[in-house]
Amino acid sequence: MTVPGGQPEIDLHSIRIIHALEETGSITAAARLLGSSQPAVSQHLQRAEARLGISLVIRTGRQVRLSEAGEVVARAAPEILRALDAAGQELAGLQSLRSGKVRMVAFATASSTLIPTIFGELRRTAPGVAVSYAEAEPKEATRQVLDGEADLALVPSYPGEPMDAAALAGRGLIALPRFVDEMLLVLPAGHPLAAQQLVELSALEDDEWIAGCPRCRHHVIHACQHLGFEPNIAFETDNFGAVVAMVAAGLGVAILPRLALESTVLPAGAVVRPVTPPSSREIYLVVPRDLLESRPVAAVMSAITGMSGSPWRLSAADGEAPEGGPPPHEPLASDDEGVAVT
Repeated sequence: MTVPGGQPEIDLHSIRIIHALEETGSITAAARLLGSSQPAVSQHLQRAEARLGISLVIRTGRQVRLSEAGEVVARAAPEILRALDAAGQELAGLQSLRSGKVRMVAFATASSTLIPTIFGELRRTAPGVAVSYAEAEPKEATRQVLDGEADLALVPSYPGEPMDAAALAGRGLIALPRFVDEMLLVLPAGHPLAAQQLVELSALEDDEWIAGCPRCRHHVIHACQHLGFEPNIAFETDNFGAVVAMVAAGLGVAILPRLALESTVLPAGAVVRPVTPPSSREIYLVVPRDLLESRPVAAVMSAITGMSGSPWRLSAADGEAPEGGPPPHEPLASDDEGVAVT
């Protein structure tokens, strides 16, 4: 048999036989090395020589040695076999990447935003990886990973409350920044600043505020204090739907993460605007150090990286977040009708 260029083509098994023959010095030893029989090896060589039209070995009685053609094959064999072995290992790695199980936990607003997209990408790229998922507050999610109850956790970190990566590392966990979640201002539609496409935070010094979850609340206080004023927090609730409903009722203003707004129906009477100075929280993937090389975990991390076309910006670690904070966005909903934030 010849290849399209007209050159004779030698099969892989013949290359292995020649390589073994050079290493061992006899067909019997070569057959033993290859896990075959001496007659089978001899017959295969004879068929290869007939097909190639050239002798690969010189037979003298019971002794054999490589011919000039055989020596050509023997010189090329190590590189060929190394390349094939490397390709086999890579294929095995890809196969194992597509199987296994991973347990993941995340905060509530990730459940209807990030998680479906991550798992959808995972299903597409690694269909053999089984996943389980549960919601947990950030501290509880981190504890579950630390105690081995979960393999991965998505945990948010707010400005003024940076992720303590060093403390996690001391307990065998790695915190990898993965998403940037912009903080947005929610105003009553009738607010004097609602017509602006970008609102100065300092212009809200005299407003009453509706504070969300404890970490959102801490962020509002920290951001306002940084500008020299104390926000007048009149209402507090962990329910994001309640926050935007209170804003729509004209009870105050609020700052919420984009993920929270995308998980909430924005009622008529409320509008969303970017605020300056801009701020954002960062979403980290917390994983045990000894699981970083785990194939299922690697599959999830690969799925996250593959989300570059999603509505959420990947963090600087994944090459998407620009310097200087998040860019302004279009309003998430019209000013006069309640719609699901998308």
